[in-house]
Amino acid sequence: MDNGEIEGADDEFPPQGGRRYRPVVAHDRAVLEMSSLDPGSSSALPTPKPPLRNIKVNSQANMDSDTSEGSLPTQVEVNGSQRESKLELFGFDSLVNILGLKSMTGEQIPAPSSPRDGEDISITLGRPKTNDVKLGTLMGVFVPCLQNILGIIYYIRFSWIVGMAGIGESLLLVAFCGLCTFLTSISLSAIATNGAMKGGGPYYLIGRALGPEVGVSIGLCFFLGNAVAGALYVLGAVETFLDAVPSAGIFRETITKVNGTTVPEPITSPSLHDLQIYGIVVTIVLCFIVFGGVKMINRVAPAFLIPVLFSFICIFAGIVLARKDYPKAGITGLSLKSFKENWSSDYQKTNNAGIPDHEGAVDWNFNALVGLFFPAVTGIMAGSNRSASLKDTQRSIPVGTLAATLTTSALYLFSVLLFGALATREKLLTDRLLTATVAWPFPAIIYIGIILSTLGAALQSLTGAPRLLAAIANDDILPVLNYFKVADGSEPYIATIFTAFICIGCVLIGNLDLISPTITMFFLLCYAGVNLSCFLLDLLDAPSWRPRWKFHHWSLSLLGASLCIVIMFLISWSFTVVSLALASLIYYYVSIKGKAGDWGDGFKSAYFQLALRSLRSLGASQVHPKNWYPIPLIFCRPWGKLPENVPCHPKLADFANCMKKKGRGMSIFFSILDGDYHECAEDAKAACKQLSMYLDYKRCEGVAEIVVAPNMSVGFRGIVQTMGLGNLKPNIVVMRYPEIWRRENLTGIPATFVGIINDCIVANKAVVIVKGLDEWPNEYQRQYGTIDLYWIVRDGGLMLLLSQLLLTKESFESCKIQVFCIAEEDSDAEELKADVKKFLYDLRMQAEVIVITMKSWDAQVEGGSQQDESVEAFTGAQRRIASYLAEMKEAAQREGTSLMADGKPVDVHEQQVEKFLYTTLKLNSTILRYSRMAAVVLVSLPPPPVNHPAYFYMEYMDLLVENVPRLLIVRGYRKDVVTLFT
Repeated sequence: MDNGEIEGADDEFPPQGGRRYRPVVAHDRAVLEMSSLDPGSSSALPTPKPPLRNIKVNSQANMDSDTSEGSLPTQVEVNGSQRESKLELFGFDSLVNILGLKSMTGEQIPAPSSPRDGEDISITLGRPKTNDVKLGTLMGVFVPCLQNILGIIYYIRFSWIVGMAGIGESLLLVAFCGLCTFLTSISLSAIATNGAMKGGGPYYLIGRALGPEVGVSIGLCFFLGNAVAGALYVLGAVETFLDAVPSAGIFRETITKVNGTTVPEPITSPSLHDLQIYGIVVTIVLCFIVFGGVKMINRVAPAFLIPVLFSFICIFAGIVLARKDYPKAGITGLSLKSFKENWSSDYQKTNNAGIPDHEGAVDWNFNALVGLFFPAVTGIMAGSNRSASLKDTQRSIPVGTLAATLTTSALYLFSVLLFGALATREKLLTDRLLTATVAWPFPAIIYIGIILSTLGAALQSLTGAPRLLAAIANDDILPVLNYFKVADGSEPYIATIFTAFICIGCVLIGNLDLISPTITMFFLLCYAGVNLSCFLLDLLDAPSWRPRWKFHHWSLSLLGASLCIVIMFLISWSFTVVSLALASLIYYYVSIKGKAGDWGDGFKSAYFQLALRSLRSLGASQVHPKNWYPIPLIFCRPWGKLPENVPCHPKLADFANCMKKKGRGMSIFFSILDGDYHECAEDAKAACKQLSMYLDYKRCEGVAEIVVAPNMSVGFRGIVQTMGLGNLKPNIVVMRYPEIWRRENLTGIPATFVGIINDCIVANKAVVIVKGLDEWPNEYQRQYGTIDLYWIVRDGGLMLLLSQLLLTKESFESCKIQVFCIAEEDSDAEELKADVKKFLYDLRMQAEVIVITMKSWDAQVEGGSQQDESVEAFTGAQRRIASYLAEMKEAAQREGTSLMADGKPVDVHEQQVEKFLYTTLKLNSTILRYSRMAAVVLVSLPPPPVNHPAYFYMEYMDLLVENVPRLLIVRGYRKDVVTLFT
């Protein structure tokens, strides 16, 4: 069978009257499309195996056991099967092989891939080289988180928030936001301790848990949040500087009235233009520092925290020592009276600078304060961003992150009580730098602390955001981000410049209170992603989910995610909609343009568990006709060889798509590889991968399977028995009609073809045989005319359902259905027609019913069927069958046995053979008379007669399909696939 050439498909569709069988040749368009694929692409053929490489493993002196006398040399042959090892009895390399251990951790193994082919590589076993000094929990996680959390909001906005919301609602505000970050820290701890972490921080965690699409969408939003946060810190530093040194302002603004009342002392407010000018200059200076490298920033970063902690000590000391009207008016000291007066809220309108004004443009409430304050509790991801520099990530990240979260939350709660009892409400609302006013011994310490803390946080943002963008680009999911790729150990200069432009754009806005809610949305979106990741992984509880951090539960993660979403809508439903829409657009863009990647995400596990539960719920009982879906088992090997680079007939995928309604359903494409399984196993894997790539190229949703068997019959019999699980087993076998069997003199095809049909009948599978596959239309070739059904036997409605599925495709949607029913006698015609019409009406199918009277074969002979145009094919079949029968009789007489064909005894009655020939002749002539111009014809498949040679059956089938350009031969499987009932 391998010496035949398969005819294929040309994309050009010939006129209806001139359809002819055409073989696939090397220059056909369908073949050229396959052959022109880039060998390096996912649709190309597997590349040849590279030459073997020898890896010499030299042991150091400290490994005495490996260098002792009598020890065998360890020799590893990459991509090969021959090994010399002390443990070669087990068939695998010894565990001492460092390559195997590295591959388990997911590290890159440079040895086998870096040298040129054929070179020897020396790998020294022993203790690994010491890398840079690793950081512990305190300096690696706790200090960075503390530095990022304690920032500008506390210094210049926190006392104002207490004055606006009151002590009671301020406590609720801090507890509410702190609970959100605390629950997120628990989820972060669980995910971060479930294995080794790479660069990318929360993007890496979310992407590996929820998939690349969700990871990239949330990762890019988190990048924008960090970039905008850099602008927030820069503006905070500039505003503090201008408050400390008013003379440095180019454009000065002085406020003399609050709510229409003249104040005793004028209030100096920084000008918007000053914030813009100084902000741009500071951003540019910070970018130059970032260009100098991250090592210097990491060394200097802890030094920024010392002035911050010292400033906090000065603030608390000043609060304790403060007295009434000292150092300025409105400072009452720790007073119970002030505490009571400031307990309730007093929301007012303010101008853009936050000064109370009845005619102000900004209206404040609790929701708006949530958006303003929430950036003060962000920064919990600082430790996870430094995972590569930690000694023990699975201990440091949970302990350091949760300690920083609890410490800062307690500090904020304590500060609410102190600020509420310290000053009058008017002082809290008008003195934006109350912390500097009460600081002891002098306010300059606070200014220095604010500036250093904000500049340090800005440096962290301008350092972390570009690396986050580079990590997303290096995963090679989105081609548009290729410009931001960097090599390992290199600085992301292009990503830094891009981040600086975003930061400068936000600095130009100049309003801290407008920028803060924007950051809040992006950070909340990221925190929600972390919580949902932990929720999904914890709920699925896959075998790989074994975090070392045990204090977690899916309900806590779900509560954390819900709090994030609630806070987003509390702040601003419009900002929430915009941020979710942005993330959805990125997700949609990644799903369309992104490169597919399998990261072992939680959704894959969810799909797997859902499939298992669905399979168990379906059971193995008969599927109800209302829930019946075609699951075609498509035979790709089409009775001969395929051209190179074409693992399946170019039109089979198009036909398989026609058997699905709106893409729903599963197709299994299979082929059989002749040979011994042990010898051809690798070839089968390569062929299966090639077939899968081909299906992706043809945009056909299906599963590829390759089976190794001694021959086609044995392979098919194994597939038809074992393929599928439960009710997801294939229910229709689709194959091509072997039109080439006589022309190519492939004498083995009839027996194999008949054997496959008999196997399908025994296995209770429906059969669809496609004749004229070369001319089957693709999705762009629209057909007109009719879809004609010759409904001869009851098939459970399969033929009717297939015609309806064809109408759902664009190529056949302009066609109409005609149902031809065969009646034995004229008296049965009208009754049969009425019954079929009623049946089709109840099935919600529109079709024209035509009843044809097919009298017995004796009457056909008397009627002179010799005048039919198919008489030439009929006489040819008679002549060939007579010749074949004569050869069988001669062989039986020569060997002294009974008639044998295909290795089986046969019992042939010539009168019965003539009857079959006349019946198929009459049916063929009827099809040609009524359906010559039909877009496609469907006819019932006659079963192979018992004890007839396969050669005879092929002659019957050839006579049936003669001169019919496009034909589907259908046989049901004794199960209803349509139903009358709702």
